[in-house]
Amino acid sequence: MEKAKVFFTDFRTDVGTSQVEKLKKLIRAAGIANIDFEGKFAAIKMHFGELGNCAFLRPNYAKAVADVVKELGGKPFLTDCNTLYPGSRKNALDHLECAEINGFNSVTTGCRIIIADGLKGTDDVEIPVPEGEYCKTALVGRAIMDADIFISLTHFKGHESTGFGGALKNIGMGGGSRAGKMIQHKDGQPEVNPNRCRKCRRCASSCGSDAISYGEDGKAWIDPALCKGCGRCIGACNFDAIRNKYDSANEILCCRIAEYAHAICSGRPCFHITMIMDVSPNCDCHGENDAPILPNIGMLASFDPVALDQACVDLCQKAIPVRNSQLGDNLARPGWHRYNDYFFDNNPNVRWKEALEHAEKIGAGTRDYELKVIR
Repeated sequence: MEKAKVFFTDFRTDVGTSQVEKLKKLIRAAGIANIDFEGKFAAIKMHFGELGNCAFLRPNYAKAVADVVKELGGKPFLTDCNTLYPGSRKNALDHLECAEINGFNSVTTGCRIIIADGLKGTDDVEIPVPEGEYCKTALVGRAIMDADIFISLTHFKGHESTGFGGALKNIGMGGGSRAGKMIQHKDGQPEVNPNRCRKCRRCASSCGSDAISYGEDGKAWIDPALCKGCGRCIGACNFDAIRNKYDSANEILCCRIAEYAHAICSGRPCFHITMIMDVSPNCDCHGENDAPILPNIGMLASFDPVALDQACVDLCQKAIPVRNSQLGDNLARPGWHRYNDYFFDNNPNVRWKEALEHAEKIGAGTRDYELKVIR
């Protein structure tokens, strides 16, 4: 497979030029106009942010993409699927209200918002996974698959299970219906090491499934019948007391995400955009966001989501960590074992390389890319 082209621009702008215009320039240079949009529905898959989280992408960037799609004759809509865990996006009504509170509406984005898997997260369609090893089929929000063209607009950030949240995760996990998310998560149930538990109860406050309780000794315990394997408790524990009881759990999760992303993108025109900014240590699904672990780096676009994620990883690994952050604190901690990998140094229990390796293996894209810099 020949090298994929990934287009990049930083956040520097001249006086009188906005970052929104720079984003439009980037995606035009990356070749979005090569797609025939005339009269066709274009799903723009993004994350609207959990209530209380302020790290998600601003609606201005979504409007920039929607405006370009409309200029090319397309009919864009913003979309995401409901969450597996209880929260402010667990059904379509709450999800739409959350999006509106966070600034997303038809005026600010220039297009409508459709929750892809319906009112209760049950409106999905089963589609084949080309070359799937862990999933032969995928359960995806129906509106995503009804679209003629698929565009991902991703906020690149850290993640407590998959190391980082990039294009593949935005597409694969984000595009899965509630049942699809459950399938992707099903091998990842964590357990508590009671010798490390400090009884702080932070894990229970982060659990969206009410799966964590406490024994007579005050130590945490996770009920496997209730746990959905989302990994939020792992990220919440500062004492490494919670881990996956299966060493391959996050590895398998990464592979399933790659397979879902491949299924969603196969057989129709796709285009992918990622913003490396406000790189929070954990997912935008949290109802809060800690300080960024890395500086704002830039915007990227490509027809290849695997190459796009790999380029984002490479740019992040070359950056200088923010000292006053979770990553910075870890690196400054006496006796800290340095992984020389910012994603592992941010959350040591994660796996991330497997997603890119598996995605390339099944034909979702290539990790070999050429970075084209746009000024």
